Amino acid sequence: MPDIRVLVVDDHAILRDGIRSLLERQPGIIVTGEASNGLEALEKISADPPDIVLMDIAMPVMNGIEATQRIKELYPRVKVLILTQHDDREYIQPLLQAGASGYVLKRSGGREVLTAIHHVYEQGAFLEPSIARQLLESYAQPVPLAAPTTPSLTDREREVLRLVIIGKSNKEIAHALHISPKTVSVHRSNIMAKLDVNNSIELVNYVNQHRILENGANPNG
Repeated sequence: MPDIRVLVVDDHAILRDGIRSLLERQPGIIVTGEASNGLEALEKISADPPDIVLMDIAMPVMNGIEATQRIKELYPRVKVLILTQHDDREYIQPLLQAGASGYVLKRSGGREVLTAIHHVYEQGAFLEPSIARQLLESYAQPVPLAAPTTPSLTDREREVLRLVIIGKSNKEIAHALHISPKTVSVHRSNIMAKLDVNNSIELVNYVNQHRILENGANPNG
């Protein structure tokens, strides 16, 4: 079996070093390089496409959701395995919809990460057991009689959206909600993906047209 070629993408250098050290000790795995954000990852892939991109979510410049979408558009044969601390459904579903082939948590051990890499390479997909359980539970929920008129947003996404609409920057939103600017960026990407808009102007127009924030209205109409 040929070596598995992996690109490591994370904005924390110490984590990249640790992951690279883990992978380079394994026979059959070659680390092709590292990147600190999604845009840098795309540049590395264009120069030397790997088999798998081991991708974090919350990163500056371009986060993991945006990067995954771009990678699958430009390099459909490259598989993206998400390695992150986030196990919330609001992160999982947009990433899988963007084309990620797997999802593993940073709190997992090295053996689990290696297992995920081999599963994605050999079988095309891998989900951390706790993530798979969440997805199964979501499918087990009662199906509504009528389909929602607009996509559902989480409470946190609605908080972020309210501040985006009034022109607050990521830094200002992060300060107001006591979260990091990188997390705000992830929420913005999730919101835009769910509402199928490409920029802030389209986002404002969508919100005004569907009135999803008026009087605390639920975005399901």
